[in-house]
Amino acid sequence: MRIAVNTRLLIKGKMDGIGWFTAETMRRIVAAHPECTFYFLFDRKPDEEFIYGSNVIPVVLCPQARHPVLWHMFFEWAVPWALTHYKIDLYVSPDGFMPLSPRVPTLTVIHDLNFEHANDNLKPSHQRYMTLRFPQFARAATRIATVSDYSKRDIVETYGIDGRKVDVVYDGSNPLYRPHTDEEKAAVRNKFTGGNPYLIFVSTILKRKNLANLLLAFDEVKDMKPSALKLIVVGSCVWWKDELAIAYDNMRHRDDVLLVGRAEPDDLSALMSAAEALVYPSYFEGFGIPILEAMYAETAVICSRTTSMPEVGGDAALYVDPTSHEDIAHAIMKLEDEKFRNSLIEKGRVQREKFSWDKTANLLWTSMMATINER
Repeated sequence: MRIAVNTRLLIKGKMDGIGWFTAETMRRIVAAHPECTFYFLFDRKPDEEFIYGSNVIPVVLCPQARHPVLWHMFFEWAVPWALTHYKIDLYVSPDGFMPLSPRVPTLTVIHDLNFEHANDNLKPSHQRYMTLRFPQFARAATRIATVSDYSKRDIVETYGIDGRKVDVVYDGSNPLYRPHTDEEKAAVRNKFTGGNPYLIFVSTILKRKNLANLLLAFDEVKDMKPSALKLIVVGSCVWWKDELAIAYDNMRHRDDVLLVGRAEPDDLSALMSAAEALVYPSYFEGFGIPILEAMYAETAVICSRTTSMPEVGGDAALYVDPTSHEDIAHAIMKLEDEKFRNSLIEKGRVQREKFSWDKTANLLWTSMMATINER
């Protein structure tokens, strides 16, 4: 069988959540199915680490798809040419983008519809493209996979899609996330915070990630109970204006906030494990991988009670109203109780077993075969 996979987000040193989903699932599927030939469709020369086996053929298509006009050219011109030229039997798109007339069985992975529920999270040109094309992609695909029951319901209700066409494959956690020793944790704290305890926020900085309210909450916590507590913010900055810029500029305890940018998984695992808690007050998530990563690192979790996050956190997270910085501050204060914090960590050891990349890859493969059989 010849399977084409949209792998344009496999870029060394620049991986986001969907990039990791692509990498972790495809690495496992390629290894498990040597009888198949996989054509990985890149928009630039790939790093060799993404060629997961001798049954992977990298194909570089033009143009580089990093703007709506170029997205259109890549997926409406270049990808259809490749599907025909290589006599592809199945097209898989882990980022949801696809030709509107693919002419082969197509499985598209739509992780979430955050752009359908707010019009100010993306650049205007990207927002217009997503809200125009993704309903069309959903209807044109043979099948759809998504990463939570919440996202499945959202896709079905928002786009009027038959629920029998949508498979839930969940997300997983990088195996690098693990509990570190006390000595390792001390070394991390010494390196970043002068040995002081800290909270951690992990995400590409977008408006919907709600860093602004976390900064307000952190200021409030420091006012209520002065301490050496720090806040480490990990993630590349895509959006920094309006309420976020105002909140940061007006912070009374800004010197206790460390903006460290993007971190590789092995470094982030150590940072996560040594934190007092992950605070993840996002407004909207299709899954929320950092919640799961924190559980594997055995770090307590504070997250929003909205969208998919309670599905991922189960009874192992402390939930907050993301619109209320007072509620976030109260949750941070509550986790000062070591017994309560440890109870969340213990519950996380159970909850995390529901999710793994091995399970994700198996579910995605099942969805791929259902796509072939349906056509």
